[in-house]
Amino acid sequence: MNLQFSDFNANQIYHLMTQTIIPRPIAWVLTDSDNENYNLAPFSYFCAVSSAPPLLMFSVGKKPNGDSKDTVSNIIKQKYCVIHIASAQDANLVTQTAATLAHGESEVTANNIALTDFAGFPLPRVQHCTIAYGCELFEIKELGEVPQTLVFVKVTQLYVDDKVIEADAKGRLKIHADLVNPLARLGAGEYSAITKPFTLIRPE
Repeated sequence: MNLQFSDFNANQIYHLMTQTIIPRPIAWVLTDSDNENYNLAPFSYFCAVSSAPPLLMFSVGKKPNGDSKDTVSNIIKQKYCVIHIASAQDANLVTQTAATLAHGESEVTANNIALTDFAGFPLPRVQHCTIAYGCELFEIKELGEVPQTLVFVKVTQLYVDDKVIEADAKGRLKIHADLVNPLARLGAGEYSAITKPFTLIRPE
């Protein structure tokens, strides 16, 4: 089947893309609405952009009424966010934090999510997540007719739980993906975990 995108509307294209660009990592993004009133929301249009500078990007749509989502508004105002890599066992919790709440209502409070201090960073992190990036706003771009908001953030620090990291024989830090057990997004309401990792030697 050969599909021409010119035959589909934006919503149909969204469903085709999210069911074929798989699996996608999930940015579970914590921001501060105002005075430690924390917002936590998942975004699966998410990727690493560069290492020098260390940039991440996630893409955010609009609220049903056309307003910017709280995550975008908070980052523009406060300039900081924490991006977590959720584990597969968090699938239900991540889904619950995708609910549209009234401005000022906290997904953290509504779902009884424990936060903890992120040493040296202005925002806390989700306590049970094994990976968390402390990020500051780098750039925002608006694309398309709606438009979609691309949020570029610069990583200033990284938290990795000691139980998923170790130094290899050469002293390089090794993250054990199977212990992180990251949650991946598929299409519609589907998610996935990873299978057993395998190693291939890259050619010179």
